[in-house]
Amino acid sequence: MLLVKTKIGPSKIHGIGLFADEFIPKGKLMWRVEHDFDLEFEASQLVNLSAPSRAQFLKYSYRHPKTGKYVLPFDDARFFNHADHPNINSVYPNGNNGECDVGIAAQDIMAGEELTCNYREFDADSVVKLEFEAG
Repeated sequence: MLLVKTKIGPSKIHGIGLFADEFIPKGKLMWRVEHDFDLEFEASQLVNLSAPSRAQFLKYSYRHPKTGKYVLPFDDARFFNHADHPNINSVYPNGNNGECDVGIAAQDIMAGEELTCNYREFDADSVVKLEFEAG
């Protein structure tokens, strides 16, 4: 669940991006998994989706490296793009056990700046996604 004001728009990185709609100071909690808000699925549940729906789901979800569950952000957090040097760090305050996964501003972020994260920090499918995006 996003905890800061954002907007989506065309990205110079890839397709659609998520942008800060306010100044965000370094260290601010910006996003967290909210189990009653974000959607979580076991891999076995994805077989029930049509091929186009499954592709769309996999594009915007991530597979948690510890639990193996797919998490689909319910809000526009699904539009975070990847950067090797992101302005948001992924943190697992409870030891990467699947609870309380959060995103913290790694630096001061200006309004209008694209919000980025490093997929390798939280997505067990990051290698496949990054190869696909590279084309």
